Amino acid sequence: MRDVDYSGRTVLISGAGSGIGRGLARAFAEQGARLELIDRDAEGLARVVDELGARCVRGSCVDLGDDAAVSAFADVLRERCGRLDVLVNNAGIELPTPLLDAAADANSRWQAQLDNNVVSMLRLTRAVLPLLGEGSSVINQSSIWGLSAVAGFSAYVASKHAVIGLTRSLAWELGPQRVRVNAVCPGWIATDAAMASLRSMAAVSGRSEAAELQHILSAQAIPELLTPADLAGTFLFLGSPLAAAMTGQALVVSRGEMMH
Repeated sequence: MRDVDYSGRTVLISGAGSGIGRGLARAFAEQGARLELIDRDAEGLARVVDELGARCVRGSCVDLGDDAAVSAFADVLRERCGRLDVLVNNAGIELPTPLLDAAADANSRWQAQLDNNVVSMLRLTRAVLPLLGEGSSVINQSSIWGLSAVAGFSAYVASKHAVIGLTRSLAWELGPQRVRVNAVCPGWIATDAAMASLRSMAAVSGRSEAAELQHILSAQAIPELLTPADLAGTFLFLGSPLAAAMTGQALVVSRGEMMH
């Protein structure tokens, strides 16, 4: 049976300088992948590259909101790799955006989440498309909030719904080239961004942060927070030949908070 050995395969991960991206970089490295890691946080990215300590890991500081920077990075990638086997579109932001927010920058913060979570994903995918040959896999980071909703986070929720729509559309568009496109929808995960959202939700509900966390976990069949490592198997599977017949799917990883 074919397995998830990534020896000799090149994997590009965006948002690799922290959180889920950092965990995924470690998982793919352990399976022998050649890693191309990007993030706009140069310091965080450098720490991850140092942690992995492998010659087959390269880090590049790239602002995915900058057309010219993304195009220039794709040119460099083409010169040194020639082919990309897996693209993990992980970069994104998560900020509360209550409807009645009266701050002067409320609309710009709303737009920023669409730009960071969806448009940047499209920008990077388009730029590296010439490197994605037959059998390549694109894996987009969504969320269970991309299949449901929650009050106070309309921009993030809308962006993650859009990621799933983008995933399904690109699956049709790239299918003739035998390039697969899937999405992963994590539940509550122990990252700085998620914990910041938890604090925001606790402030609105009037519960303590500990009580808010218990309220969240009570909705899960297995009442534990996810960790970045818990997502690794799903990404390794989707990027491998084991998932060769899967495209246009949105896989939920939520300890049972969402079942569909």
